[in-house]
Amino acid sequence: MPVKRRRAPTNPIESANRKTDEDFIRDHLQQPSTDWTSWTHPATKKAYTLALKSPAKMSVDEMQACFDMVEYTSGADYRASSWGWKPAAKIKEMRSPELRYVLVKEGGSERLCGFTSLMPTFEEGEAVVYCYEIHLLEELRGTGMGRKLMDYLVAVAESIPIVEKVMLTCFVANKAARGFYEKLGRKIQRREGGQVDSKDGGGEVEAEVDGVKKSKRNDS
Repeated sequence: MPVKRRRAPTNPIESANRKTDEDFIRDHLQQPSTDWTSWTHPATKKAYTLALKSPAKMSVDEMQACFDMVEYTSGADYRASSWGWKPAAKIKEMRSPELRYVLVKEGGSERLCGFTSLMPTFEEGEAVVYCYEIHLLEELRGTGMGRKLMDYLVAVAESIPIVEKVMLTCFVANKAARGFYEKLGRKIQRREGGQVDSKDGGGEVEAEVDGVKKSKRNDS
């Protein structure tokens, strides 16, 4: 029986999503001569580690820790919105195979202190890097870690030829998150009626768009 060959990717988004985690780091995240996997808290001097993993490579404990952090930091906003908090739908979304997670852990332990998840994709026909989640425990807020994670998202966007934006959504009621994105200089666009389509239904959210179109790297 002839071996069925895998169809070749038809665009840079599909090509990026097919890569192994190691190739994704090399081609889209790793800066030359930079050890991106370690970070030191500017105030406490405590060491933290960073790692990129797709859901298939994450342990059960890692995925559960990410889910628990979403509920801890955003559960109240979900419950107060028209979406409601739907654990089964949320964990299904978080296990989407084309997602990539950047996990921030306390050095020397498995304790998760923050994470972001991203996916190169198309939103309304436009090629973007979509930030599905970005969450930090209190100990990492105001330390520059949030900016660092957003910079990684921008780095991925810069490395994919057809991508010009990083996009995400947050709840209108989440003033702290909106203030964070505004502080970073991100362009905020509220869509008509404050309603945005999502992977699991509509909700009371606001679209956040990285309005600064970055120039592509020479090696992209």
